[in-house]
Amino acid sequence: MEFNSSLIGQMITFGLLILFTMKFVWPPLIKMMDERAKRIADGLASADRAKQDLENAEKKSADKLREAKQSAAEIIAQAEKRAAQLVDEAKGNAKVEGERLIAGAQGEIEQQIQQAKETLRQQVAVLAIAGAEQILRREIDAAKHADMLSSIKAEL
Repeated sequence: MEFNSSLIGQMITFGLLILFTMKFVWPPLIKMMDERAKRIADGLASADRAKQDLENAEKKSADKLREAKQSAAEIIAQAEKRAAQLVDEAKGNAKVEGERLIAGAQGEIEQQIQQAKETLRQQVAVLAIAGAEQILRREIDAAKHADMLSSIKAEL
């Protein structure tokens, strides 16, 4: 009988151990496991949110980079257009200035031509008068007249 009573004692002790464990040990263990599961779930959710935030930030940065490149391209296009306008304006100004200089030079050339013509007229008049004086002073001779006219031509 000792075997049965010892078995019954062990069963009662085991039952008390189960009751004690269920009442005092099991709830804190379950609570700790639930808290740990909750922390793990929160960590995973936070990681998912961080991953989503990272993807959103990458999309925003890609959009901003694209916008910045587009803006830079527009600014460059405007600068090139303005540079072309400045070049065209400079060409126009240079052409106007060149035409003005040419007109001034032509005016000066015309003036010098007029002065040269006037000087030439005066010299021709002086030579004609000198030739006429020489002709009148000498005898009237055709050969001498021809010689004088050829010498006058040579002087001109």
